[in-house]
Order: sequence, then C-alpha cells, then structure tokens
Amino acid sequence: MRAGAGIIMGAGALMALAACTPAIVPETVGTAATMPPTLFVAAKRGNTLSKVDLATGEEVLRLPSCTNPHELATSPDGEHVALACYGGQTVDVFRTGDLVKVASHDLGENARPHGIVWHTDGSLYVTAEGQQAVHVLMSPKDSPEHVGLVYRTGKQGSHMLAVSPDGAVVWTTDLGSRTVTRIALGGETGPPVSVTVGEEPEGIALSPDGKTLWVSARGSNQAFALDPQTMEVRDTVETGRFPLRIAVRPQGDVAVTSDLADGSLSVIDTAAARVIRTIAVSSPAEAEARQQVTILWSKDGSRIYVAETASDTVAEVDYASGTVLRRLKVGEGGDGMAILP
Repeated sequence: MRAGAGIIMGAGALMALAACTPAIVPETVGTAATMPPTLFVAAKRGNTLSKVDLATGEEVLRLPSCTNPHELATSPDGEHVALACYGGQTVDVFRTGDLVKVASHDLGENARPHGIVWHTDGSLYVTAEGQQAVHVLMSPKDSPEHVGLVYRTGKQGSHMLAVSPDGAVVWTTDLGSRTVTRIALGGETGPPVSVTVGEEPEGIALSPDGKTLWVSARGSNQAFALDPQTMEVRDTVETGRFPLRIAVRPQGDVAVTSDLADGSLSVIDTAAARVIRTIAVSSPAEAEARQQVTILWSKDGSRIYVAETASDTVAEVDYASGTVLRRLKVGEGGDGMAILP
C-alpha cells in the first residue's frame, strides 16, 4: 500500500442497472478481444454513455449512465470503462462489450469526480474536485465497495490529472487556485508541491518518456512545459484562444491544444516548444455552435478525435493533412472520450 495516504472504506453499494430502454441496441455484443476499434463517449447533458464503432462510424450503443458524466477511462485489459460522475460523487464501472454497469464507487459527500486515469497497475486515479483531493481505487472493477486511498491537494478546482508510469506521482491542474500540483504517492516524502501556471490551467498531459509535463491554461491562451520533478516551468507557448485541453501524440513529437474559442487545434513541436501549425476543425464562426472540448489521439497517432459538446458530435481529424474526415454522432453534450484499439 502506498505511504502517506488515509484509507477510505465506504459502504457504496452497487447501484441499480439502468432500467430505461437503450436508444440503440446492437445485434451482438463482442468482448474486448473481438471488438472493432471503438470510441466511448460520455454525454454530460444527456447523462448517457455511448459506444461508437470506428470502422463504420456508427454509434452502436447508448445507455443511461449518471448525472453530468465527464471524463472516462478504459481498463488496461480493455474489458471495462470507468466514468467520472461529475454531477454526483461516484465513479461507475461498465463492461465495454454491452455497457452494463458492474460497480459504483462512492467517493463521499461533495466529491464531484472529474479527471480519471486507469493505470497499467490496475488502479483508478480520479480527482474529486469538491473535496480538493485525488482518490486511488485499488480494485475498481472487482467490488462495488469503495476501497482505496485519498490524497489532498488543498487547492480549489483540482480538475484534471496525469499519473507517472510507475504510479508513484500524480499531477493535477487546479482551476480555481491557478496552480498545478504534484503529489508523491509512493516512496517520496513531503507535502504536495503547487506552482502557479498561467490563468485557469486545465489541460494536462505527461510526455510518453515521462520527462515533460504539458499544461494548457485556458484563461491566458498558453501552454507550458514543466519539469515533472522540480515543477519548474521550462517553456511557455502562445496558443489559440481558450486551450481547454492538451494531448501529447503517442510518438511524443507534438502536443495539441483544443482551442475552443477558435474551433482549431494548435500543434506544438515538443522539442522546440513552439506552435508549428494550426488545424481548423471548424471555422471561427462555427466555434460557438460546436464548442470543442476533449481531444484524444488514436493509438497510432494518425487521428485526433475532438468532442464537440454543443453539436453532439465528435470530429475525426486526419493529423497528417489536418482534414476533418467525418463527424460521429453521439449523445447530447458529448465530452469525455476513451478509445480501444
């Protein structure tokens, strides 16, 4: 068990399966091993979870989930997807094959879970914005009981997070406090370390080699490269307007910000720390009508998926050409996304 944490053991009983008739019902349900490339989308206004077959572009299943769901993450084995229920206090776990809920973890009063990472060690890491904390669920898919660890950030609006490859460190962006916080979970000692980074830092991503922490600050239209250990800001990059999210390509060569106010993506050369191109996902005139939020790379780095929460679509963008290949229809207010290869 990781040092320096309090143990949380709540009653959190398994919530009832949704009784509503699904909007879309597939003829067959495959396992993760047989499933085609699949995109999962949380719809925060419709309170649903969708599954999209990326081979055909069709939404094959949509079911009720929880109130105001935001971010989500798939398990390392591809068998489950976990959903942060931002409008409440639970993290709900569903089977990827048929979206049946198998567990519901109650994080406690006023949790407002948001950012979520399902680590290769099998644990779920999730921010609890209302509690100024990060929870680590030790066995997320095996039990409806909440058995895990909790670490306090002490900062307002701890919203998104990144986790080190060994699971020993978590970093959060703290919107209300204008900070990025580093929390040591394992062998290190000492309190969390927070540094001020721009205005309203929200997006966060760790480079594949673990040597650079990238943060986007939506209020100052900037991206920042930080030393993950010392928390020193190495580079500051001017981006498009309102860079809500940042995502590093699996190859590590570029990072991309989702510039909501422009309807575009700023492509940052990670070695040079400068914008090298801009990809227009929608025109500036369309930006408000679409409101792009979460961005997600395909596993091979050839596609970027952009959730357009106002138009209930996900734009699939070819990275090499910058072309929008298609728009995938999803639930009302599609936001958080996760992908299975």
